[in-house]
Amino acid sequence: MTVHIFIAEMLGTMTLLALGCGVVANVVLAKTKGNSGGWLLINFGWGLGVFSGVFVAASSGAHLNPAVTVGLLSNPDISEFADGVPATFANALLYFVAQMIGAFLGAVLAWLTYKNHFDSPETDAAGKLAVFSTGPEIRNKPWNVVTEIVGTFFLVFVLGAFGGTPHGLGPLAAGLLVLAIGASLGGPTGYAINPARDLGPRIAHALLPIKGKGGSDWSYSWVPIVGPLVGGIIGGLAAGAVF
Repeated sequence: MTVHIFIAEMLGTMTLLALGCGVVANVVLAKTKGNSGGWLLINFGWGLGVFSGVFVAASSGAHLNPAVTVGLLSNPDISEFADGVPATFANALLYFVAQMIGAFLGAVLAWLTYKNHFDSPETDAAGKLAVFSTGPEIRNKPWNVVTEIVGTFFLVFVLGAFGGTPHGLGPLAAGLLVLAIGASLGGPTGYAINPARDLGPRIAHALLPIKGKGGSDWSYSWVPIVGPLVGGIIGGLAAGAVF
């Protein structure tokens, strides 16, 4: 895999996380213009973040997500991750690294943008963590994993359908899909559906000097890794069998 492909994937994921973490910050942090904007604003922000990130990472195939990479690797009809990039386990690992770096950097940029609001004591530790990582409304980890599997399955499965149909929507289709998943299936866990989206920012939360931030909830952190990876594999296998 060329350096250009690695950088494209990293920058696309960075764009996704800067906009995605940014919209959550705008809604949950005190004294922002978008404070209390609600769940649908967050869904739209993440959907448009995907839309933007896919454009940035077009040359890498714009996975932006280890679950998508694993799904493509699992799909027997997929031979390349992008033009000239064979779909191999070694290349998948390089995509994972690019995605993790990009996710971390995107979260840091969101923090820099809202630093004064993070420093405000009017937002509690849970709200500050919510900007960076997902968490369940009802903490039942086995069922939280199921939720993430289902959401990620539909992400990878429907993306497979997009690849085989003349929809002509390009990146907008991926953004609308993420918006739909968030609005429909995202309520229980906050729909990570992307291990890098959760783990990269969670590491940033742990490392950044955020006033009153509390812990990073590492006991839950495996859920938005395992669930999306399993869902991605199932989605990739199903897409290969159906489309």
